[in-house]
Amino acid sequence: MPVRSWFPTYIYHAPLARRANALRRELLRECHQLRDHDEAGRRWSKKNYPGGYTSYASLCRLHRMSSTFMDLQKCIDRHVLVFARHLDLDLDGRELVMTDCWVNIMPHLAAHSLHLHPLSTISGTFYVKTPRGCSSLKFEDPRLSKFMAAPPRRASMRPENQQFVSYPAEAGHLILFESWLRHEVTANRMAAERISISFNYNWF
Repeated sequence: MPVRSWFPTYIYHAPLARRANALRRELLRECHQLRDHDEAGRRWSKKNYPGGYTSYASLCRLHRMSSTFMDLQKCIDRHVLVFARHLDLDLDGRELVMTDCWVNIMPHLAAHSLHLHPLSTISGTFYVKTPRGCSSLKFEDPRLSKFMAAPPRRASMRPENQQFVSYPAEAGHLILFESWLRHEVTANRMAAERISISFNYNWF
């Protein structure tokens, strides 16, 4: 082939584990408990996460506070190791370690604008509760700002030439990506809450 593909962007998507429903039920219970008792988080969310709740600015190391979240971390660790191997990461003898872990609860019309995760290596989301038709996780082509004078793509373009890609939110599933990859969650159009747990891993 005269044309080859270079500089790929990888996204990992898989079920967390077999028979993980009991863990997910316990996580759901704790997510609601956190929202009910985390006054600082609710205040921050009112200003920065309109309509929703996140423990990002108040309780962001839940894997060090709760045995349930610690069990979740152990499950995620295995997936992160697989993903890191696929990325050919040379960690120089060090390990990728979960540094941050927080809850996101998105009721009707709550959204999460385009962002990335600075000072992290691998980031991801585990879906605890996802009503049918709720918002997907949308990723942006990291080269988008470099497309100078580029014509639009054909409607029939190959998937690898898309400038955005969305992964449906599926309860019990996990998504991993390199932390520099920008992503967003558009407004939740469903009446029921969309609940996820986000996290970062670092190697330094």
